[in-house]
Amino acid sequence: MKRLALMGLGLAAILAAGVGGYWAGVRGLPLTGLTKWFYVEATLAASKPLGTGAAIYYQDPDGKPAYSAIPRQTADGRAFRAVRASEDVTFEDKLPTPAEPAGQTGTQRILYYRNPMGLPDTSPVPKKDSMGMDYIPVYEGEDDGSSVVQVSLGKLQRTGVRSELVKRRTVGRLVRVPGTIQLDERRVSVVATRSDAFVNEVANVTTGDRVTKGQILVRLYSPDIAAAGALFLSDLNSGGRDSAIGGARQRLENLGVPPEAIAEIERTRKVPLSITWRAPRDGVVLERNVVEGMKVAPGDVLFRLTDISTVWVLADVPEFDLAAVRIGAPVTIRIRSLPGRTFEGRVSLIYPQVSEATRATRVRIEIANPSGVLLSNMYAEVEIGTGNAVPVVAVPDSAVIDTGTRQVVIIDRGEGRFEPRDVKIGLRGEGFTEIREGIAEGDRVVVAANFLIDAESNLKAALRDLTPPEARP
Repeated sequence: MKRLALMGLGLAAILAAGVGGYWAGVRGLPLTGLTKWFYVEATLAASKPLGTGAAIYYQDPDGKPAYSAIPRQTADGRAFRAVRASEDVTFEDKLPTPAEPAGQTGTQRILYYRNPMGLPDTSPVPKKDSMGMDYIPVYEGEDDGSSVVQVSLGKLQRTGVRSELVKRRTVGRLVRVPGTIQLDERRVSVVATRSDAFVNEVANVTTGDRVTKGQILVRLYSPDIAAAGALFLSDLNSGGRDSAIGGARQRLENLGVPPEAIAEIERTRKVPLSITWRAPRDGVVLERNVVEGMKVAPGDVLFRLTDISTVWVLADVPEFDLAAVRIGAPVTIRIRSLPGRTFEGRVSLIYPQVSEATRATRVRIEIANPSGVLLSNMYAEVEIGTGNAVPVVAVPDSAVIDTGTRQVVIIDRGEGRFEPRDVKIGLRGEGFTEIREGIAEGDRVVVAANFLIDAESNLKAALRDLTPPEARP
C-alpha cells in the first residue's frame, strides 16, 4: 500500500508538471528543469505514431538497452514496452535527452559528417549525397589519426563479436604421414668366404628361419685354408719362433677362418678337411644361396641374416611440415594389419634431402619389435608430435587474420574500442597459434567476427588517406 501511495503521488506530480509545462509553453513562459524535460518527452510521445502489427520483442520502458523476446517486467514491477512490427527500431543510438544538446550522444560529440562513398567531402550538418545516401557521422575520438576503431554496442551484439584473454599454452599438433617398416641396416650380416671353396655340408635352415648366434650354417673345404693351416701346424710342431707362428696364424685370420677353427687346429694338431662357418648373430635368414657340393668364389654371399628385434619406420613428411618435426619427437605408429595395436618410438634421423617428385623428406623412427610381428615393407600410419613442452603466448586460430603478407589480431580495449595489431606467429596446433611478437599475456583479443572489425579499420584508414586535412572541418 505504501508503494502504491508513493507511485500515485509521483504520477500526480508528473501530471501536474506536464500540465504546467504545457501551459507555460503555450503562454510563452520559460521552461526549466523537470518541467522542460517532461515537456520534451510529451512532445516526442505525441509526435511519434503508434506502432501497429505484432509485437516483435519487448524493450525496457525507460529506453535502456535491455530487450526480451517475451513479456517481462523490470525490477520495480513495470512492464517492458512492446515494440511493434511497424516501428523503426535501431540498436545503434538513442534519442537525445534534454540534458544533451543535438549532435551529441552519450559522452561522444559528432565532429562532422563524411561522404558515405569515401569521397573527400564533409559536412558540419547531416545531409545526403547525390544517390540519397546519408552522410556518416564522425564522433569525437574517431578521427584522431590512430588505428583504434570505435564500434557501437548494438552492432557488437548483432555481429556476435567475442573476445578472450591471451594466455600461455602448450602449442603442438600431430603431423600425420604414411610410412613403411624397414629393416635396421646396422643389424644385417652376411656369411661369405675370402677364398675359393667347396660346400661339403649345409645346415637344415632356409629363408625365413630363425637362427641363434653360433649356430652351424655350412661346412666348407678350401685349398687355400688347408695350405695355411698346414703351415701353421708345421710351425707349431717344429717349435718355431713366435714370429713365424704368429705369421701363420695371421694368414688364417686373413682368409676369414673363424677363431674357434684356429683354436681347434692348435688343440688337435690336425688340419680339418672342412671348416665350419657359424651364424654371427641372432636373427632371421633373409637369403640362402648355397647347396651341398657347389663351388663358391671369394666374396660370394652364402647366407644373409638380420636381427629384427628393432626395426625402422621410414615416414615421408611434406616439406611444409618439416619445420615442426625435430629429433627426439615422440611418435605413435599404427599398422593396418594389426588393428587395435600401437607402437611408440622417437624420431632418430631426418634425412638431409627432399624428394623432387613428392616434395617430402624422409624421417626415420626406431621402434622395438621383440615379438617379431612387424615385418619389412608393412604399411604404417605415423603420428609425429610437434611443438615445445614449454608454454608460450598463444591465441585461438580464429583470432589471427592472415592476409598472406602480414598477420593481424584485434585487441579489445573495452567499451567498444578495438585496435588492429600486427603480430609474428610461430607454431600452430590443437586450435591455437603461437604469438612470438606483438601482444603479451593478459591482453584481450577478438576471436569471433574480427573480420568485420578489421574491415572497419581498413575503411577508416582508407578514408583518412583519401580525405585531405583541409577538407575536414
